[in-house]
Amino acid sequence: MAEVLSASPEEIYFTGCGTEADNWALVGAVEAGRGRGRHIITSSVEHHAVLHTCRHLERRGFRVTYLPVNGEGVVSVEELRRALRRDTVLVSIMAANNEVGSIQPIAQLAQAAHDRGALFHTDAVQAFGHIPLSVEELNVDLLSASGHKFGGPKGVGFLYIREGVPLESFLHGGGQERGRRAGTENVAEIVGMGEAARLSAARMEERAVYVGQLRNYLIRQLRREVPLCRLNGSRENRLPGNASFCFAFVEGRSLVLQLDADGICASGGSACTSGSGQSSHVLLAMGLPPELASGSLRLTLGEENTRAQIDRVAERIAVHVEELRNQSPAYQEFRQGRGPRGILRYFPGNS
Repeated sequence: MAEVLSASPEEIYFTGCGTEADNWALVGAVEAGRGRGRHIITSSVEHHAVLHTCRHLERRGFRVTYLPVNGEGVVSVEELRRALRRDTVLVSIMAANNEVGSIQPIAQLAQAAHDRGALFHTDAVQAFGHIPLSVEELNVDLLSASGHKFGGPKGVGFLYIREGVPLESFLHGGGQERGRRAGTENVAEIVGMGEAARLSAARMEERAVYVGQLRNYLIRQLRREVPLCRLNGSRENRLPGNASFCFAFVEGRSLVLQLDADGICASGGSACTSGSGQSSHVLLAMGLPPELASGSLRLTLGEENTRAQIDRVAERIAVHVEELRNQSPAYQEFRQGRGPRGILRYFPGNS
């Protein structure tokens, strides 16, 4: 793990998952820094492992600033600089978004935090193993990851803690993990995660090129075949295998069920909240209206996928979107020119 991150082995601490690593980073950092202040900064598009932990800390008297994002889901460095205060203890911004795939300017954000004396944590659960990450280049103090996101087993993760960074323990008990994380280590899964990291790093560049080409092909096919199809997130600066869309006048959960019947794996947004029935907080933060955000679909590609599969996926999505729209009274009004036309502004270059 350390080799992939350009870190020292003594800076890697194994956890039960990425969520535990996020919780430990946030709670441990603010507990250790209470004497300096009680202010935390994060973004409005973080994973719930970070957002819910921030809500928990707010109930304990800490103050949290939730930074806005632009239409691509990216945090502005200048917005962060304006939000930093003398009592800011920690800034936590994810490396890449789990729903829309946009990659954040972590090195610049971390430098802005350090300029004001704050620690910087990044949730790299979606990014680790898929794009190059060097803790020296990123200049982060804390970094979380989870094994199953890059081909390892479920139920294991790790937290990188830069040497010298103060961090209170999150789990208390024995002296495992050099006395910082109590609980018996899951050695078999740790070994599996380490091997997955080695394999991911060995072919990262080659795999990213191939998967990125597949992703771009999928984007072109869907935007050509399906009217009122919107790509969510950054067009260029995104994870290689992430493709997130919104389809107007379509309910995302219904589309996911239709695709599931076809044997196609998809999600209405974050896999962790796909059954919640709520519009994506990420898409809402990016400025999409709830009626459009509810029509989101996330497809994740890997090196085992082929163009033939993408052709079939695009064809089935086009069929199901048309079927679902034909059942929508709002869509019928739109087609007849009687419904609101303002939704068209969310589909530049697409009709």
